[in-house]
Amino acid sequence: MTTATRTRPRAQVGRGTRRALLVAHIVASGAWIGIDVVLGVLVFTALSADPAAAALCLQVLPLLFWPVLIAGLVSLVTGIALGLGTRYGLLRYWWVAVKLVINLVLVVLVALVLRGGLDEAAVRGAAGGPDAVEGLDTLAFPPVVSITLLVTATVLAVVKPWGRIRRSA
Repeated sequence: MTTATRTRPRAQVGRGTRRALLVAHIVASGAWIGIDVVLGVLVFTALSADPAAAALCLQVLPLLFWPVLIAGLVSLVTGIALGLGTRYGLLRYWWVAVKLVINLVLVVLVALVLRGGLDEAAVRGAAGGPDAVEGLDTLAFPPVVSITLLVTATVLAVVKPWGRIRRSA
């Protein structure tokens, strides 16, 4: 059996559709990074500012949940569509597979973990006082980790390292 007979024909998207998906993917990913930067600025400001400013920063945090989740989901959906509709595939190249895993992990963490932390921070901020930020230094990790992984995914998309994933026959 030759390679040509073993591979399924791939449904390729047209040039215009591919470009639209690529633009949406880049914009969503850029928005995601930007929202994470804002989240980081608010968290670090809350941890280092006077109690009144800290309380205000903490109360604003939950407003970022839906934008970051939507940006992550749009990035995920457009990335999957690009993978399925272009020559790169979802699991043909290591760099695409790693980007997919990064996106999936971050979206799941945002949906399942981040929301609770942001809501707790808002409650503490509303209560005010010098103890509002006590124990909330763990909120510094999500934006740092997310930005690091999203920049890594961006570098992977540009550099395209590691080549194809080998498939056993």
